[in-house]
Amino acid sequence: MVPQTDKGIINPFLSHQFFMALEQSKSAVPETGWQPQHILLEQNKIPVALMPLYLKSHSMGEYVFDQGWADALERAGGAYYPKLQSSIPFTPVGAPKLLCPSNNSAYKTALLDAAQQLAIHHRASSVHATFVPRDEEQLALSKNWLIRHDTQFHWRNNNYENFDQFLRTISSRKRKSIKAERRKALTNDIKIHWIEGKDISKNHWDVFFDFYQDTGARKWGQPYLNREFFSLLSQTMAPNLLLILASSNDKFIAGALNFIGQDTLYGRYWGCYEDVPFLHFELCYYQAIDYAIAKGIKTVEAGAQGGHKLTRGYEPIITRSVHWLQNQGLHRAVKDYLEHEMAMVTKNRVELSRATPFKSSDPNTTNE
Repeated sequence: MVPQTDKGIINPFLSHQFFMALEQSKSAVPETGWQPQHILLEQNKIPVALMPLYLKSHSMGEYVFDQGWADALERAGGAYYPKLQSSIPFTPVGAPKLLCPSNNSAYKTALLDAAQQLAIHHRASSVHATFVPRDEEQLALSKNWLIRHDTQFHWRNNNYENFDQFLRTISSRKRKSIKAERRKALTNDIKIHWIEGKDISKNHWDVFFDFYQDTGARKWGQPYLNREFFSLLSQTMAPNLLLILASSNDKFIAGALNFIGQDTLYGRYWGCYEDVPFLHFELCYYQAIDYAIAKGIKTVEAGAQGGHKLTRGYEPIITRSVHWLQNQGLHRAVKDYLEHEMAMVTKNRVELSRATPFKSSDPNTTNE
């Protein structure tokens, strides 16, 4: 059911192994507010379509923020939770949510209808599918779901031979700034290590998890993922993993974990022991570009938000989510809100496109 070609899995976050690691490690389970309600559509007892889906008691770990909607409904005397959420837990990655190898629109529509019926059955307020592709957005829109846009920043590989060739597409001032950042990040004999899946040892994971815990504690109060999750990834998804570590005086001081897809490198989790200027940019953005160029990977997705990525060669792209709200009063209020928000997102994207550091850029280019 997972999209793949003879070259491998297109998106590792859609793999059975990734979802099993979340559940077996008890990172995304009912006890943490993620109760699996996945919808499987069969025809003549043969699976033909699947929708990953969770019954949720909160809105954490989603990266499309609807807490304001929850507050509005609860102030009006309603209950927003539970809700149904179709997403990849704890990662804001664009990926299909209506998984259908035949790409049959009738099957996909049936999944949306089933999700609505399941919401009614559970007395859930709503159904949400986040970071979906355009075709799923349009299908949901035809079913009177609401659509929401936001912006991420992705880097595109135009068949560069090396980082310097990429830099030559950047304006002189920004190019000098990037070179200066890279030099400063690697002062005091800091060394960079690319460690690919099968070579990631238990010690590497232990060190990286310490980094991740520190960052997660500062961002969310406690990390979403536990140590067992990363061990399970190492056992089942080694070919899709890249750990980039920085060391100083033979001690690891920072790290970033990346997932390798067919044509995209996904940067996700980062942390550090020492606050070295620009080391975050080096590990999470510049080293990801270096790796993508070396391996012929077309795109780097470096996670949610982050306008600071723009000056470092990452371009603004639209992200999409779709929402079905059972309460008609809330539906009307959110629809009005989203129309205004959409106008602001569109205006902001045009301004961001004009601000890209490239020597020549077209502000009217539509980034998907």
